[in-house]
Order: sequence, then C-alpha cells, then structure tokens
Amino acid sequence: MTKFLLTVHILAAILAVGPVAVAASMFPPTARRALAAPDDAQALASVRLLYRICRVYAAVGVAVPVFGFATASNMHILGDTWLIVSIVLTTLAAGALIALVLPRQDAILTELDAAATGGHTGPATAVDVRGTARLAMFTGVFNLLWAAVTVLMILRPGSTTGG
Repeated sequence: MTKFLLTVHILAAILAVGPVAVAASMFPPTARRALAAPDDAQALASVRLLYRICRVYAAVGVAVPVFGFATASNMHILGDTWLIVSIVLTTLAAGALIALVLPRQDAILTELDAAATGGHTGPATAVDVRGTARLAMFTGVFNLLWAAVTVLMILRPGSTTGG
C-alpha cells in the first residue's frame, strides 16, 4: 500500500504542482505584454488561460499533501525532522500561492479586462509594471519553496528508511 500511496503522491506533485509552477512563472511577462497592448485579444486570452491553469491545478494540488500524509503515516515517519520541515515549507508554499500569487494574478486580470472593455486606456503604467514585478517575486518564492521541498523529499536527511 505504501508504494501505491507514494506513487500517487509523486504523480500528484508532478501533474498538479508542475503546471502551477510553470503557468505562474509565465504569467508576469505575459501580463506585461498584455498591459502594454490593451487591445490585443490574444494577449488577454493567454493571461486568462495562465490564471485558469494556476487556479484549477492549485485546487488539484491538494492531493499532494493528502497522499503525502497518507504515505508518511503508512511509513511511520510523521515525526521525522526532514518531513516536518517539508510540511512547514509546503504550508508556506501553499500560503504564498493562495495569499500572494493568485490574488495578484486576479487583480492584474481584472485590470486587463477593464482595459479591454474601455475602462482603462493606454499602455501599461509604471504601477502596472511594478505589480507584475512583485508578482514575479512572489511566484519565485513559491517555486523556491517547492524546490526545497523536492530536495528534502529526495535526500531525506537523517532518515532511517533509506534514501
């Protein structure tokens, strides 16, 4: 049963977190291009698609810690330091995504929609560009946290279950 749970946990991480990491990283530069050309319907469609990928796969990503906890429980390693650190980092990554990345993506998309419907005219302002730069920073933090979790999951420092 442990091998099954571990396999589902790893597949969920690859198939759910991977697309979020890529789409979230692509969002700021794509949004900057769309902000610079408010009448470009294709640019707006690209930003919408990236935001949808982030939202949908973030929800699917809940499977990663669920199967992770099930695997760790089955392996009797819930108290291992490397796992506790991984859980904390995962919580921080999820918090960054939920509190910092997705709301800013939504705000930028709302601004782009307003520009497309005539509520905002002209190319991107310095404020718009700073907003996308800040979003890129938060996205980088999210991705770095997940990279650290991945390293801990592979190396499992101090683990007595092999590694």
